[in-house]
Amino acid sequence: MSSLQLGVQGITLLPQGTAYGILIGLGVGFCGVILLAVRIQKIYLSEDSGTSEMFMVANRTVGTGLTAAAVFSSWMWINETVFAAALCYRYGLAIPLWWATGLCFQIALMAALGVMAKIRVPYAHTSLEIIRMRYGKIGHVVFVVLNLCCNVFGCASMILTGSQLIYGISHMHFVAATILIPLGVVLYTATGGLKATFLTDYLHTAVALVLIIYFTLSVLTHEAVGGLSGLWEKLMANAKENYINGNYQGSLLTMKSKGAILWALILKFGNLALVVMDTAFWQKSFATEVKATVPGYNLAALAIFGIPWGLGTVIGLSARAIHNTPIFPTYPGQLILVEVNAGLVMPYTIKALIGDKGIIAFFVLLFMALTSTVSSSMIAVSSILSFDIYKTYINPKASDRRLVKVSHLAVVVHAIFITGVSLAMNYGGANMTWIGYFRPILTCPGIIPLIFALTWSGQTRLAAIISPILGFLTGLAIWLGTAQSLYGTINLTTTGSNLPALYGAIGSMFSPAIYSVLISQYQPYKFDWREFLRIELLEDVALIETPTSAGSTLGEDEKGPKARDEAITPISEPSSSSTSSHDPEKIEISNDKSTVITALRKASPTSPKEIISLDDIVHPFSNETLKELHHWYKIAWIFWIVIVLITFVLWPMPLYRNYVFTKSFFSGWTTVAIIWQFFAFFAVVVYPLYDGRHAIAKGARGCWRAVTGFFGGSGRR
Repeated sequence: MSSLQLGVQGITLLPQGTAYGILIGLGVGFCGVILLAVRIQKIYLSEDSGTSEMFMVANRTVGTGLTAAAVFSSWMWINETVFAAALCYRYGLAIPLWWATGLCFQIALMAALGVMAKIRVPYAHTSLEIIRMRYGKIGHVVFVVLNLCCNVFGCASMILTGSQLIYGISHMHFVAATILIPLGVVLYTATGGLKATFLTDYLHTAVALVLIIYFTLSVLTHEAVGGLSGLWEKLMANAKENYINGNYQGSLLTMKSKGAILWALILKFGNLALVVMDTAFWQKSFATEVKATVPGYNLAALAIFGIPWGLGTVIGLSARAIHNTPIFPTYPGQLILVEVNAGLVMPYTIKALIGDKGIIAFFVLLFMALTSTVSSSMIAVSSILSFDIYKTYINPKASDRRLVKVSHLAVVVHAIFITGVSLAMNYGGANMTWIGYFRPILTCPGIIPLIFALTWSGQTRLAAIISPILGFLTGLAIWLGTAQSLYGTINLTTTGSNLPALYGAIGSMFSPAIYSVLISQYQPYKFDWREFLRIELLEDVALIETPTSAGSTLGEDEKGPKARDEAITPISEPSSSSTSSHDPEKIEISNDKSTVITALRKASPTSPKEIISLDDIVHPFSNETLKELHHWYKIAWIFWIVIVLITFVLWPMPLYRNYVFTKSFFSGWTTVAIIWQFFAFFAVVVYPLYDGRHAIAKGARGCWRAVTGFFGGSGRR
């Protein structure tokens, strides 16, 4: 057993048998509920997950409420709950707010990118598909590697963290916990696809938010804490023993915390990579209705803000108030740093103030946070393996049914792989802080080139391929060089320090932008966005059934690969001297795609590529729809700018001064944080029910007719 494994062995708060029962029972229960819901969808709502379009992008029909709930759930990792409290205990109340500000702007950015993707590449399935269309196979492979690294590191680290935490509170063997966490998720994800993850995300969100509000209020109102006034008084009375190096006056109740702000900056870069470089967030935007992307994502961005802020502040500071009292589980011993870093602050505090029922509820919350992350990662990676790798490079003629089967297999393969990676990291004594600091350096280099692929027509193929690689090497060099310069040696300890990790993340994030602009000056050109639509038209033409001499038709599996290969041929870049009478930033609009395809087939039935010129390109969306999308695109960028200014500058920075919160200011601060939790509940739990009321009613009526018909028929017999 590794040294880290031994280090996180805390006080047993839950019997092993109970832990096994909860973990297995919740997995089986959730799997049953989701499979039933998928069955009801198929029968009564005509939503069949047996098609690749439904499996990968949920037929692009997900509404605002369910989108907000799904994005919220996918982004509510263990970090936003358990570790927000642990780091609040370590650094003070600055951490929960900085954590909250490090969660929302990425989601708001994805709202803008999602709308632009709908405009430019309306029928894309993954972000990698866009890269392949524009930059070809080499660029595609580079970004496949970056995306897989992001998903594998993120998902495996969460499973590792969860298994260690389960081991810490119940002493369940971490191997068993590591295997059981993703087991149930595999079944409903492989069967139901993306829509199943949307549904289970909603259930995760509903249960988790109820528990978060329950923990926050129960802890705060306990007599040992004494409400907001009592909590402030206890923290002020114990200020000397709770002294924090790097904080103003060593206080827990100040925003001026050097450790907190350095950690927060690293978090922002890492979280940006976890969103933009994660195919799951792109898939959710592709799956939404036209009018649902921006409001759904931005609603989730606002709702997630209250979780680390409210829960982290109350639990972390309450732990400081009672950690040296007889009711705390470690008393008379101290809560040591390794237990804090393992996330045991929250379960210890809940055990002290709520008791055994609180620990069971905490275990349920832990399961919700873990499985929501795992399910999102599974569907994302399965789409990469099936659509971006299998269909692109192994079997371009794959039928829809075949593609879904491969997606199912990919879910299982990914689950086995991330379980193995988690076990390897655990046995190797993985340091989660070090992994968290390295991940931005590895995944940030692709962010700006990927955004440029949708927003800047001047980025060349060479720039898109080379700039992420150079960006990674730059970040890595800065990271290691800073560690050597500051500490005189390079090892796990020095590279896991704040400053080397921060400087390395900055280098990985921003240097690709410089490289991309400079490299694009070599043989520059201006990309015509209509090229995306031409590829989609070529695919449609290639897939139209061709009459045979016997009068029958050919299915997709019977067609030769040539037409299919034409459809995925990367776009050639014209020389810098080429000109066009059309503005490359504009797209010609037509309301009848099928008419144009038919005309193109008649004009050149043997070689459609020769006749589909840019002047013939049509957009599948109507004028009204495109105007609506452009309207939402402007709103999305305005919202992003506002939320960045508020959460980066106008709110936290004026408080970074020599100031310790007074009782009244602290009471108002925490009250707003708690109110925000209730806003989150209404935004992503109550509103989705209202938004989907018609579909819910239709499914309920169908089930009622089936049940009454069954019993009525039995009675007649």
